[in-house]
Amino acid sequence: MRFVVLILAAMTAAPVSADTVIAARTLRAQSIIGPADVTLAKGDVVGTYRTLDEVLGLESRGVLYAGRPVRIEDLGPPAIIDRNQVVPVIYNSGTMRIMAEGRALGRAGAGDMLRVMNLASHAVISGRVLEDGTVTVSPPGRAFSATRMTN
Repeated sequence: MRFVVLILAAMTAAPVSADTVIAARTLRAQSIIGPADVTLAKGDVVGTYRTLDEVLGLESRGVLYAGRPVRIEDLGPPAIIDRNQVVPVIYNSGTMRIMAEGRALGRAGAGDMLRVMNLASHAVISGRVLEDGTVTVSPPGRAFSATRMTN
């Protein structure tokens, strides 16, 4: 029993060292992160990136201030769709496939959810952005939502 207590005491006494990614300089929103933009600092900050490889090539969602940790929600994939851009929208349900054009109501990168207004019906739908810039919409009950825009 005394042996188990000694092992547990040894495990809890040693501090765990971790690195945290911090901004090397102040970066504007929508900046693509490069090697000169971030650095590592000693310390364990919950909700932040741990390695430089995780952040390189991502886009800042807001301003990143020099010397502050880079939180996971601060970065995302680079935007491939800009606000007000006309984008193809695809709705798949079984063997049925509907294609339409929509106007993006925000900026988004591949894998992001995006609200889009159907140009024909003026319905606002949410879909996931594919790597080719197409927005795919799921059937009801699968993260689909639609509202009608009125003038």
